[in-house]
Amino acid sequence: MSAAAAVDAAEVVPKKGKKKLIILIAAVVVLLLVAGGGAAFYLKHKAAAEAAAAEAEDEDGDVADTGRKHAAKAGHKKDEKRVPPVFVPLDPFVVNLADREADRFAQVGITLEVADAHVGDEIKAYMPAIRNNILLLLAHKTSAELMDHEGKEQLAREVRREALRPMGFDLPDEDADTGTKKKKKKAKAEEAEELPIKSVQFSSFIIQ
Repeated sequence: MSAAAAVDAAEVVPKKGKKKLIILIAAVVVLLLVAGGGAAFYLKHKAAAEAAAAEAEDEDGDVADTGRKHAAKAGHKKDEKRVPPVFVPLDPFVVNLADREADRFAQVGITLEVADAHVGDEIKAYMPAIRNNILLLLAHKTSAELMDHEGKEQLAREVRREALRPMGFDLPDEDADTGTKKKKKKAKAEEAEELPIKSVQFSSFIIQ
């Protein structure tokens, strides 16, 4: 082999080795880029999933808190409804009625629904005046008025009004206020709910 050929062969070998090294380095760089991109995508996807899970937990927590609040309110309302009413039974009333064509009398049992037990005890102090007012009211009624269903309902309203008077409360006569507007009547009804005697119940009603 001549000296020139030997020199050319020596130059070719390093060039081939450099080319392989460059290709190898490029492949490693590409592999690192691909791996880095995959890792970045994975981390980004994982962070988004964790954020979505945290948001869902917050929403579930808010829903649970709202549910607990509604349940607490419902429980509070139930507790309010469970408070039993307080009733004060009165001794039966026996009175001659205002019928002119015949002697008629009525025996009426009345029970007052009051705001609380304290009012029930307070009513006892006014009982003589309350019974007097109710007896006078019954004495002005006729058997025809008391036999009618609407007459009994009217009597209940009037008994309540007469029972409240000795206690210092003057309940308006709704039956007499025929020209009053509905809004005004509604306001009166709301005010009446705050009075110590809530309603009047009949425990017996006999007319002879």
